[in-house]
Amino acid sequence: MLTVPVYNPAGEKVGEESIDPADFGGEVNKQLLHDVVVMHRANRRVGTVNTRGRADVAGSGKKLFRQKGTGNARAGSKRTNKRVGGGVAFARRNRDYSYAMPKKAVRAAIRMALLSKFQDGQALIIDGLAPTAPKTKQVAQVLRAIRRPDITEAEAIITDGETKAKARDRTLEDRTILIGLPTHDPIFYQSARNIEGVQVSPVADFNTYDILKQRYLLLTREALAALKDRVKDKPVRRPAQAASTES
Repeated sequence: MLTVPVYNPAGEKVGEESIDPADFGGEVNKQLLHDVVVMHRANRRVGTVNTRGRADVAGSGKKLFRQKGTGNARAGSKRTNKRVGGGVAFARRNRDYSYAMPKKAVRAAIRMALLSKFQDGQALIIDGLAPTAPKTKQVAQVLRAIRRPDITEAEAIITDGETKAKARDRTLEDRTILIGLPTHDPIFYQSARNIEGVQVSPVADFNTYDILKQRYLLLTREALAALKDRVKDKPVRRPAQAASTES
């Protein structure tokens, strides 16, 4: 079993949550994670580039002058890429880079990405953080108070004469963080969206790329419960066949 620390908004450790690795696949397949991340990055490419080739620029396709006898180098159309105003060689066109992988592989990659965060000590639980109004300062103070989960208790102790920058290095401030919520919360989103490196998302919208891109995973207790329900393999319910009316 893996343990995840639980903190209150004041930055104090108030408990631990147990995580069963079997619920998240049990092991991490780095090749699968790589393949799914490449897919997500490809699907986010816009691909709206367009350059004009020889067929797209204005000008006649007639040969400029005869091949021999003029003393000039041989030349063809004025639309060639060798001339000013000519078309681009190997012109780039609009392209759709997106593609899809099997759904089971994508779901497995999400579980593995979450498991890697739990195993590497880069996940933590926050209890009692629920802004009632859009206040960025409130969320920023919480991140400034909570120490990084991947350092030990001894490393978290601030010594005498230590600079503020050195002490701040032990907290979640100025770190890339994915905050997971049980459902979409517009107030929480507005409170954290202006903090650099912080991304807020309901657990239903988690994907492999966002989980691995952010350094730390910060979940509420309710989000952890919702996350456990999501990663569980639930059998597909098939509609019951209607009873035959034939006698």
